[in-house]
Parts: sequence; C-alpha cells; structure tokens
Amino acid sequence: MATAYGVSGLFLLLSLCLICNGQNTNYIIGAGIADITGPAAEVDMMGYANPAQTSKGIHLRQYSRAFIIADSANKSRIVFVSTDSCMQSQGLKLEIIKRLKSKYGDLYNERNVAISGTHTHSGPGGFHQYLLYDITSLGFVNETFVPLLEGIVASIDKAHNSMKPGNLYVNTGELLESNINRSPTAYLNNPAEERAKYKYNVEKNMTVLRMTDAQNNGIGMINWFAVHCTSMNNTNHLISSDNKGLAAQMFEADMNKGAFPGKGKFVAAFAQSNEGDVSPNTKGPHCMDTGKPCDVPTSTCNGRNELCVSPGPGKDMYDSTRIIAKNQYQKAKILYNDPSNMKLEGPVDFRHTYVDMSNVMVQINQTTKVKTCKPAMGFSFAAGTTDGPGAFNFTQGDTTDNPFWDFVRDFLKKPSPEQLACQHPKPILLDTGEMTVPYAWSPSIVDLQIFRIGQLAIISVPAEFSTMSGRRTRDSITATLKAAGFPANTVTVIAGLTNDYADYVTTYEEYQIQRYEGASTIYGPHTLEAFIQEFNKLADALAKGTPAPKGPTPPNLLDKQLTFLPPVVFDHAPFGKSFGDVVVDADAQYKQGSSVKVTFIGANPRNNVKLEGTFLSVEMLQPDNNWKVVFTDSQWETKFEWKHTSLLLGESEVTITWDIPQTQAPGTYRIQYFGDAKSLDQKISSFTGKSTDFKVMTPKEYIKHKHGMPKSVNRILKKNWQSLYKNKYRKSMSIVNKKH
Repeated sequence: MATAYGVSGLFLLLSLCLICNGQNTNYIIGAGIADITGPAAEVDMMGYANPAQTSKGIHLRQYSRAFIIADSANKSRIVFVSTDSCMQSQGLKLEIIKRLKSKYGDLYNERNVAISGTHTHSGPGGFHQYLLYDITSLGFVNETFVPLLEGIVASIDKAHNSMKPGNLYVNTGELLESNINRSPTAYLNNPAEERAKYKYNVEKNMTVLRMTDAQNNGIGMINWFAVHCTSMNNTNHLISSDNKGLAAQMFEADMNKGAFPGKGKFVAAFAQSNEGDVSPNTKGPHCMDTGKPCDVPTSTCNGRNELCVSPGPGKDMYDSTRIIAKNQYQKAKILYNDPSNMKLEGPVDFRHTYVDMSNVMVQINQTTKVKTCKPAMGFSFAAGTTDGPGAFNFTQGDTTDNPFWDFVRDFLKKPSPEQLACQHPKPILLDTGEMTVPYAWSPSIVDLQIFRIGQLAIISVPAEFSTMSGRRTRDSITATLKAAGFPANTVTVIAGLTNDYADYVTTYEEYQIQRYEGASTIYGPHTLEAFIQEFNKLADALAKGTPAPKGPTPPNLLDKQLTFLPPVVFDHAPFGKSFGDVVVDADAQYKQGSSVKVTFIGANPRNNVKLEGTFLSVEMLQPDNNWKVVFTDSQWETKFEWKHTSLLLGESEVTITWDIPQTQAPGTYRIQYFGDAKSLDQKISSFTGKSTDFKVMTPKEYIKHKHGMPKSVNRILKKNWQSLYKNKYRKSMSIVNKKH
C-alpha cells in the first residue's frame, strides 16, 4: 500500500513539474541553425548577374536558421526558415518538402513551411530550376544545390528536436541611416496623397519576434527589415552573408558566449522584407570618374550606367557591411530587450496556395477588369542598379525600343503582339514567358502563403516587393484580417523572397517609369494588384477558418537541368612541393590589431565544401601545450582566398588572412589550412598545411620587442654614443690640425 502511494506521488510530482515548466506559456517553440555554404571556387555568384564575379574563397559562411512554432496544444504548427542565400528556388523547396515528408510524414509540407532568403549577392548560384536565373552560373550547379538542401533540412531537424514550451513577443521600432531608395523617381510617381502618409520613401521600421522558454530564457529571434544585402559589391569574390548575415552573427555571439558561428543554441535571423527598391549604400549614387551625383532619372554618368555607383557608408565594402550590420544588430537588440514588447496570444495557423501569376484576372473596380501577362524582362533590367550596374548601352528608365537589341531579342524569341501590348510601356528585352527551350525560363506558377501566430501575420511573398508595393500589400491584408475577426492590435510583416523567386513587384505607377525594378516586374503593370487580390483570398480564408484552394501544381524541372560548368579535373603541387606547403609564412611577431597572412600550396575548394567544417583554423597554444582553435573560416576576422597559379597544370595557392582583434589575448598562435586534392585518377585526398608559430603581443610589448630596449635605455645609449662620437671627433681633428 505504501509502495503504491509512493508511485502515485511520483507521477503527481512529475505532472506538477511538467505543468510548472509550461505554465503561462502560449506556444511550443524550437530553433535550429545549420551550414549551407556552397562551392568556394569557380561558381558565379547569384545576384549581380556578373559572369566575372565567381567565388574564390570565403569571408563569412552562409547559414540556414529555422524556427518551428506550434500552439500550446501542439495541434497546429508553422516553420519559418531564413537562409543566407540570394533568394529561394521553387525546385529547392519542392525537394526540401520531399525530404521532410520522408522523415515526418505530413507534419511539415509546402503549406506550413516558409523558406525566405536574406538576399545576399555573395553566395554561389546555380540552384534554380528556371533557366534565366542560372544562365550566368553556366547552368544548374549541383555543388550549390546540395549544401542548400542538406543544410536547410538539417536546420529544421534541429528546430524540431529542440521544441519546448515558451512565449513569443513582438515589437516594432524605427532604424535610421541604414537604407535609401535607389529608384526615387519611380517612387515619386506614386500618388502624392499616398506618399504623404509616410515619412520616408523606404521602410524604416524593424519588427522583432522574440522567443523565450518557460523560464524566460532566450530561444531565438526573427526580425524583418527592408534593405538589400548588397553592401558587398560586384567586385567581391569571397562568399559572404553580407550585412544581414553579419548582424545575425553579432546577435548570436552575444547570446551564445564562446560559441563559434552556427554552433550555439540561440538562433537569430535577420530576415528580408519589401526591399525591392531599397539599398544599404547610403552615400547615394555618384559618378566614379568625377565624384559628382549621377543623372537621377537614368542613373548614368555621361550616358554610361557603368560609371554610376552608390557607395556605402564606410571606407570600403567591408567597412560598409560592418556598419549596416551593426546598425541592424543594435536596433534588434534594443527591440528584443524592450519590456513593452507585446505578448502574442492566440492560434497558430496558415494558408497556402499556388497561383498561375501569368494568367490572373484582376478586378480593379466594379466595371474594370485587367489581366496579368506572361513573364518578360524589360530593357532597364539589363542596366542593373546603382548597387551593381549592368553593361553595354542600357539605361534605367528606358521605355523606348532599340533596333539592335530588338534584333537580338527576336533572334531568341520574338514577342507576340499580345505580349507586347500586355507588358506596355515595358520594351521587352527577354520574352521569358514565351521561351521554353530547353525548359521554362521564368516561373508562372508561384507560392503564396500567410502565417498566423496570435496577433502576428507573416505574409510570405515570392518576389522582391518595392517599398510602396509592400505597404499596399500589408495595409490591404491587415484590413481584410481585421474585418474578418483578427484583433485590433494585429501586426503584419512582409517576408520577402520566400518559397520561390518571381523577380520584382512594383506599383502600377512605378512600373510606368521602367526603372530596373519596373523592368523586372515580370507579369506586367498589374502584377501588384494581382498579388494583393490573391493574398486577400488567403487572408479571408485564414481569418474565417475556411480552407484555401491548393491551386495548380508547379512543375518540377530538376531532372531537365543542364550544366556547362566544367568539373575540377585534377590538382597538382609544383615540382618539389607538396599540398599544404607554406609559400609565404607568418612573421615571428604581430601586435594586436594587425593582420597575419599565410600562403599555402593549395587545391580546389570545390573538392569538398566543408559543410559544417572549415578550411582554416587560427589556434592558440594553451598552458598545457595543447592547441585551441580560436577562429575558423566562418568568422568576420578571417579570409580564405583561393587562386589558380596554373590552370593548365592544376596548380593553385590559398592565402589565409587573420585580422587580429584589438582585444586578442597575447600568446603563441599558428594558422592551419585544411584542403582536399583530386588526383588524375579522380581520387580525393585530404591534407593539412601549417604555419610556423608566431607571437601576438600588445602594442607596448611589440614595440619593446621590435626595438629591443626600452626607451629609457635607448636614451642612455644614445647619450653615451654621442659623447663617444664627440671624443673621437675631437681626437681625429687634433691629428689633422697637427699634420697641417
């Protein structure tokens, strides 16, 4: 009898503990992070569409950050993933869902999983299923696709396995001096009364979602802020997650003391929003040759778009990236810690549909209907932007045909009269919607999705919405949700570049100006109205608890992909040398704040992307004579650079740079390089290179060691030397005088 009472008491105690751990919690939350870094050599970077901008090393690794949120009864859940990639690809999401279904059944599917890209322009490309986006990467690149697929799934797995009761809080605040509008003339074409509602011509608000466990310990954070990840410009060849990725690392370093990037429990995502016309290069467009402002409507200097570039706030692209990252990090930290954050309460729900955006009938008013178009790119698309200008004689704001480029266009595919009329006033450069050889060039069927977490609604858009497009979408969806029963304090955010990529979305008025963003609004002048109409259908269904139609099934084109990127043929060390041998070694001593550079005989990094690993380590000698890794290639302070020294012979070198922090502990250090070489018979073998040991000193110690003696001793020696010299001079002069 006593034993039975004891067992019952134990169960009661366990039950009370479970209730205690989950008391006053509204949700079940999980967060996970995983590496998605692709090939660090020879692959064109996605974003600027510059064939000369291929990867040649790593500055910051790229990560996938996943968050799973379920209601307290664990009956409904959503997955939001933010990736340090240029955008998302429909083919990639289809494969991710396939992997998830094989593990979890229908728990995670295309309806409740959202995958958003931060829009870094410094990651390897070739991961799309539509031809247009893979042209500059020489087609589909499986070496990029696989790390993205495996890393995103791994981050979701980690989030799934870490789920615990917790709470969510939301807050919004204004962040200044971190973004500007790169197409102000297009923005000015919006109605004056609409513009008068807003203080700025870009979004300055940052929205932060704070996640805590039952004891109020941090689990994770997502913030949405509109700014392009183009602080690193199109001359950069090192893989980088740009300003948002660095901001995330700063936040995570704060919350995960002593952990390396991607290895801590707390996960911080700096997600993208309606950044279509928003630049981080806050100095504004200037002519490279004269330093004067560019021509505003066309973004040209003496008629040339290549000379009109918008620099960032810093002295170079690295400094600019750091400044914009720090601004976002600091604002997110303030909002995260704000005690006035609104606690979220209410259901977790979602709605998703597929829509053929090339064929949407839009009800403008009671008497007028308009229709979207098959995808097409305009002339100004080829002009690029002030973040990364294009080439040839294209200019932004171009609404006229050019006979030469019309001929080139018609050679590829002459647009039908219906297409020309539908896309007007856009002069069509690439009629991608009517080009199907060897497979589709642009998407027609795209993902639309809305998440609900209590009073928060996340609108997942599959494109780059301009500032005003995002505002109109958000305002319209908010009104629909509130009208159908959502609370008055509902907060809505735009999650940009999510699930798919369908280029840009401008307002009807901005489209008429045909800046880069308007020329890249592929479904014609009424694209925004079509998106708002279809999103409102989802919002209404979400608010009323009714199902949304699945919509047409998107194609899976992965088995049709073509690639023309040559493989790594072989690696070879120069005669008399071995892989990993040091070419340029470290000096014996360095002071805090200086840089160490070591060059090794290398091999092609494409042989092994080192997912969840590193190509380098900076190590410090410990008192027990063991070496401790203090930096890897995932951190801001290191650079891993690779270059061919002989393409024909397969010879290459790797240079590793460590920018020593001002606060780095003095001691003995070394740098290691971890490579993989491919032989002629295609076998891949690992190797290691190692620098000699070197000292890191404080500036005082460095000066003392460099000059050998303290200044006081030097002064004494100098005084004695001067006396000795004078005595010798006097003696020699007396001898001379005697002779004469």
